[in-house]
Amino acid sequence: MDIRHAEQADLPILLDIYNHYVVHTPVTFDIEPRTLAQRRAWFDEFSRTGRHQCFVAVIDSKPIGYACSHRFKEKAAYDPTISTSIYLAPTVVRQGIGRALYAALFEALKDEDIHRAYGGITLPNEGSVGLHQAMGFRHIGTETQVGRKFDRFWDVALYERQMP
Repeated sequence: MDIRHAEQADLPILLDIYNHYVVHTPVTFDIEPRTLAQRRAWFDEFSRTGRHQCFVAVIDSKPIGYACSHRFKEKAAYDPTISTSIYLAPTVVRQGIGRALYAALFEALKDEDIHRAYGGITLPNEGSVGLHQAMGFRHIGTETQVGRKFDRFWDVALYERQMP
């Protein structure tokens, strides 16, 4: 397995990975699958340096997951704060790939002007909770019944990581 910055050519597979979670799980609160055009706009927010980066895990030249950092909120005072996201192909979960992706992302971000990283986890999700805790995130609260998907309301646990 290799880990590298995401590239435009990765987008169709990254879209398939993400849309799996849209259609089959409450992990993301998107209700409708994303289009390639929407994912291109999302991808344009990343660069190879700076606060907002995206890394992919690749096996045999095929992306199997990604981790990224993106804007936390739009107001300028939030700039030193990021949100993180991580998605893996469902066939490769619980194999250490998430840890490797987050490690690469946080290594790339270590010299950037970032003070805190945040992740939101739709509950229940033991795997994601364990991953975030293993990567230095701590639970800071839970938004109860904050999103409705699949005809039920879901809680979202908020996790925070101090950045170096």
